[in-house]
Amino acid sequence: MTMIYFVEDDNSIRELVLYTLNNAGYETRGFDKPSEFWRVIKDETPDLILLDIMLPEESGLDILKKLRAASRTKKVPVMMLTAKSTEYDKVIGLDYGADDYLPKPFGMMELIARVRALLRRAEPSAREEDHRVGDLYVSPAKHIVKVQGKEVILTFKEFEMLDLLIENIGIVFTRDQLLTKIWGYAFDGESRTVDVHIRSLRQKLGPCGSLIETVRGIGYRIGTGDEL
Repeated sequence: MTMIYFVEDDNSIRELVLYTLNNAGYETRGFDKPSEFWRVIKDETPDLILLDIMLPEESGLDILKKLRAASRTKKVPVMMLTAKSTEYDKVIGLDYGADDYLPKPFGMMELIARVRALLRRAEPSAREEDHRVGDLYVSPAKHIVKVQGKEVILTFKEFEMLDLLIENIGIVFTRDQLLTKIWGYAFDGESRTVDVHIRSLRQKLGPCGSLIETVRGIGYRIGTGDEL
């Protein structure tokens, strides 16, 4: 059974979320302190982590940074649940490696939809075809991205977006199309979310970031690196 960890110091929120996830068929464990979370995760790696930002002992962003730095947990999908909802806070979360960002208050149905989407995208891909464009290498089956031979760590949404674009070289995707295909459900309509992910993806790809071309007034595509 899929195991989900939830770190949240607000007892009412934590118990409601755990109850909802249990009823949806997931095995869950809740933690009100980061120290308890670290104690348990040493022996068991979950399939998904839900993480609040404002926590005692250390912030959720600090926890996220440590998770992404550890080889055993660097690819575990992490969703931030937080009262912070400004674009600046979202960008920080994405820069630290968050896979999704759900501001409080949120509905339980939306939470379940996002959890399912993240878990679905975390499943090993059955596709075997690798992609190479210049110095960029993408392996969907192995979930590996390399730039000039060096592995680059992406969040699941960043990887899905890059994979979609590189599988359809030359095809332009609008922001709405990317929201639908990558998030897989009715998102909150913030098309800037796509721009934030594209910006983060370009930064992580370094010299290959220019392969993601902006088609003004329309959207994005993988091309030769010559910006339109």
